[in-house]
Amino acid sequence: MAITWTDAPQERAQVNGTALEYACWGPSPDQAPTLVLLHEGLGSVAQWKDVPQALTDATGFGVFAYSRAGYGASDPVSLPRPLDYMTREAEDNLGAVMDAAGIKQAVLLGHSDGATIATLYAGSVSDMRVRGLILIAPHFFAEPDGLAAIRAAGKAYGEGDLRSKLAKYHANVDVAFHGWHDAWTDPAFAKWNVADAIDHLRIPVLAVQGRDDPYGTLAQIDEIETRIYSPVETLILDGCGHAPHLEQADATQAEISEFCARLWRLEQQEVAFA
Repeated sequence: MAITWTDAPQERAQVNGTALEYACWGPSPDQAPTLVLLHEGLGSVAQWKDVPQALTDATGFGVFAYSRAGYGASDPVSLPRPLDYMTREAEDNLGAVMDAAGIKQAVLLGHSDGATIATLYAGSVSDMRVRGLILIAPHFFAEPDGLAAIRAAGKAYGEGDLRSKLAKYHANVDVAFHGWHDAWTDPAFAKWNVADAIDHLRIPVLAVQGRDDPYGTLAQIDEIETRIYSPVETLILDGCGHAPHLEQADATQAEISEFCARLWRLEQQEVAFA
């Protein structure tokens, strides 16, 4: 492997000329399948908190997380981000990151922007390593309420304490925030729609959504169920917002664990996927 499999690496991964922060938990890729964690639009490795360790404990899989360029301790990016930045991340970088990590068999677990990137990758790149998707609060098209919530976040960043909270996690906090916020609030982004990626999925999917998510509604989950050709399971959580893996960790982790167990029994041809 090109990286050291540890939760406290001394160096960053070098991918396409960019230094990326990463961390690993549980068995390495030559010992077990790997959950590849793709963070939200303001996320980073550290913001997964204790989720990676809990996931490897529950599933027996290894867990690999990295901060995309512009986030966490990874190299910064030039602003403004292009409006198709999620598509570019999927097509240009994710495969190279998995190469660097030595990933052999993977389930992509993405949150928010990360879920979109996971879907775009699985729907556009032929990569037999990827055996399933776990999509937490995914978005495939812009919704008016979600855009309003992002504008509100912009006000909280400029006038409230959001900037100081995010600065704990991002070496270049203004790059992290404005790369996300300014793309989503660009007038042209109101027409953004990548739902056609769902049409090309041929692997099992678990989609998780909180009913009270300010950034996306159940219309995003309906889009998956309407368009997908492969098996899909959903977990809809009452009283839950944008981060089910943190807000309702036990329920979310239990569903993820069951999904991974069924998926790997299918891989071993022991049972049919329900």
